Amino acid sequence: MTEFENIVIGKSSIPSLIITVILMIVIPLVFFVWWRRKYKEQTRISWLIAGAAGFIVSARVLELGVHYFCIVADNPVSRFINGNTVAFVLYGIVMAGIFEECGRHIVLKYIMKKNHTRENAVLYGIGHSGIEILAVILPSMIMYLVVAVLFSSGDTESALKALNITEETAAAALPSVQAAASYGYALAVMNVIERLFAMLVHIGLTVIVYYGVRNAKKICLPIAVILHMLVDTFPALYQRGIVPLWTVEVWAALWAAVIVFIAVKLYRRLGEASDL
Repeated sequence: MTEFENIVIGKSSIPSLIITVILMIVIPLVFFVWWRRKYKEQTRISWLIAGAAGFIVSARVLELGVHYFCIVADNPVSRFINGNTVAFVLYGIVMAGIFEECGRHIVLKYIMKKNHTRENAVLYGIGHSGIEILAVILPSMIMYLVVAVLFSSGDTESALKALNITEETAAAALPSVQAAASYGYALAVMNVIERLFAMLVHIGLTVIVYYGVRNAKKICLPIAVILHMLVDTFPALYQRGIVPLWTVEVWAALWAAVIVFIAVKLYRRLGEASDL
């Protein structure tokens, strides 16, 4: 497998990956500790757990189940979606918006029936976005770090053996190894910023959905779905190589600002209603 022998791990790859791994743990912890200490009397840990569980069930179980049929498995549907950029992008953003926001709505309306406070809604959002980092993003970063460390020794054969990369799996594994090799401080900064935006987006969307549940505003759920779809549009385009990475960050910043603006207004309204 000569393609692996030519891979050179950059000098900044390992330290930047270590920093990324540490910050991926720190970010959700800081959000949780700060909010919990500030509103200890108004919040319950059960809402944090519900947010984490809601994400896992809706996005990592149900949505991935649909993805297996529509993206991974070989059938006419998957061939059409994977072979058509428009279909791929539309499918991706629609599934993400529907599964995550409907899942959020179901948990907030039918399961979390106690301790309804706006502060708990924010804690739910922290749980939702925090577990996404810890269960999805962090393992990927750790794997990149392991790959970078193994290949940095210069013993390609031992690295391939340790990672269980064979002739049959080489093609699938190569992009990940190349990504680990080229990882640097610039990507570390972009990944951290993107996760901060994602935290704000998920917290904001939770407040929007929660407002709809508490005030019987049915329009809030479709608004949340559409906003979620808009947020995910540029990441989906980036996956297809249509737009550069920096545009994804700008797009994320734009919609994070919009969603936070809406959420803050609704959060204040929830406070005014509780004072009546």
